Amino acid sequence: MMLDPNQTDPRAAIRARARAVRHAGGLAPALAKGAVPKMIETTLSEALVLGLLAQDVSKYFAIFGHGSTDLGEVLRIYEEEGVTRTLNCRNEVEMAHAATALRWQYGETSAVITSIGPGAMQAFAGSLAAASNGVGVYHIYGDETTWGEGYNMQQVPKQQQGAFGRMTAILGQSYVLHTPEAVRDALRRGALTVHHPYRAGPFYLLLPLNTQPQRMTLNLASLPERPHLPPMAPADDKVLDQAAAAIAQAKSVAIKIGGGARGHDEALRRLVEAAGAAAVLSPGSTGVIPDAHAQNMHVGGSKGSISGNYAMAECELLIVAGSRAVCQADCSGIGYKKARAVININGDLADATHYNNTLALTGDIGVVAERLAKALLRERATDNKGEWLKACAVRKAEWAKYKKMRFNAPPLVDETWGRAVLAQPAAIKIVADFAKEIGAAKFFDAGDVQANGFQIVEDDKSGDTFTEAGASYMGFAVSALLAAAQAARPRYSIAFTGDGSFMMNPQILIDAVEHGVRGMIVIFDNRRMAAITGLQLAQYGEGFRTADRVAVDYVALANAVTGIRASHGGYNADALAKAVRAAHHYDGLSVVHVPVYCGPHELGGLGAWGEWNVGNWVDDVQRKWMAQDL
Repeated sequence: MMLDPNQTDPRAAIRARARAVRHAGGLAPALAKGAVPKMIETTLSEALVLGLLAQDVSKYFAIFGHGSTDLGEVLRIYEEEGVTRTLNCRNEVEMAHAATALRWQYGETSAVITSIGPGAMQAFAGSLAAASNGVGVYHIYGDETTWGEGYNMQQVPKQQQGAFGRMTAILGQSYVLHTPEAVRDALRRGALTVHHPYRAGPFYLLLPLNTQPQRMTLNLASLPERPHLPPMAPADDKVLDQAAAAIAQAKSVAIKIGGGARGHDEALRRLVEAAGAAAVLSPGSTGVIPDAHAQNMHVGGSKGSISGNYAMAECELLIVAGSRAVCQADCSGIGYKKARAVININGDLADATHYNNTLALTGDIGVVAERLAKALLRERATDNKGEWLKACAVRKAEWAKYKKMRFNAPPLVDETWGRAVLAQPAAIKIVADFAKEIGAAKFFDAGDVQANGFQIVEDDKSGDTFTEAGASYMGFAVSALLAAAQAARPRYSIAFTGDGSFMMNPQILIDAVEHGVRGMIVIFDNRRMAAITGLQLAQYGEGFRTADRVAVDYVALANAVTGIRASHGGYNADALAKAVRAAHHYDGLSVVHVPVYCGPHELGGLGAWGEWNVGNWVDDVQRKWMAQDL
């Protein structure tokens, strides 16, 4: 039915448009069928909702306040008509993480809505995870009025205009909707940020309190849609042939696979095999090359592994695929001690040219990797790589033996717990193996759990593990479980978290029940910031203010929330295995609390195999960096 253009009740007109969009199956079909007129009179708030619908964004995570009441009213009507869905949350950082996970894990773009001031600041802080990992999310914050009638409650109390717009523009792309008619330009810029094919990120829309309900004329056909850009690659084969010749000539080649290579699994595997190269993973790229693949040397970097760091340090030619050369992944720039040349595959020009002596293959990683692999087959690039791969295989076997000793370690006596408890590598391995058995996704929180986790997981494809190593944001993993409540096809997921990270965002206990999340949180509790304690001990021989004396009954805490099933994980391998299996049967969010060891015993951790420009290592690392030709 055609919308009545003479409709005078604003809310009735909004409802009629929402209903027409729902019946037509979307905004574009509604326009094509004439179910809604092209030109409408509406408010900025509805214009924004319609504009996001044009980009297939219909899901919201929100904490409404006085800075977002008008937008909330539009979303109420659109949700009642079945067009959008909004989840009310209890913490802005939590919902920023959930929106990031929804895009990262499921590929679904959503928007975060907060009020003005502290709520916006919280969500802004949480958006660092999206920015650091290249994940596109819309952030919509209330903002000070444009009339300047005096300080608005919760705005930045400074005699300066647009403070929040300035802050958000530093971390990503930002637009203050001072004029309702600017919504088209704002959403065009937003689309190119949130849906960028190589370097996506958060886009911040600042909505002044007084412009949200302001009336405007809107051309629905002019709203920018989600861009669908064809993959790009070098225009001819000249540069690819040059790269193939260099790889064929080199006797020792390593491929550093970064987070940008996720989803290009088959193309990267073919490239690794055609190059006769040792594949070295970043924390965020586990699974791109199957764990058991003979040429997979596992993670490399400041934490790294025996085999991964060996391949990095010994290769004479480095291929980089989808990595932004973060300090944790390339040992603050000194991880490639013998490399004399680099071939860098990346869509981002700055990342593709990060190292000196680089042949940059800019464009879509999958397309470029496939074309380079074909060129390498013609060059018979593997013919002279036998000795190199044998040497790497020896280190991989050494790493496997080293890990196995720690996975099989008996419970160790811990002075904090006053008894023997599982070491963290052994405990994480039990839960990770169970996740693989049932096909669950794994989220790792920042800290010692994360650092051990990416050394332990044995993924065979990307998308089985999400470790937020970009910002290393405590509380990300548990918050990420909330994404399942908005996902079209939710996947059972397990959050691996430490006691410190869990307490950063325990609100998930309530929000998961409220919105029907089914998943599991496993709390590996060592009553300290073990990653930092370990760093302090390694650098200065003493720990300082990274532990506490406060015992917390996490089982009782979690069970205090109606709808949560919490249990103790026990003190040995059998008990923990039984606990996670029982927790998985629960139709809701389950929590398993596991006391874990922290101390000097050699089997208590997986160690670090690289170097890092921090603490009293700085002079040594910077001296080596200065001597690096790359």
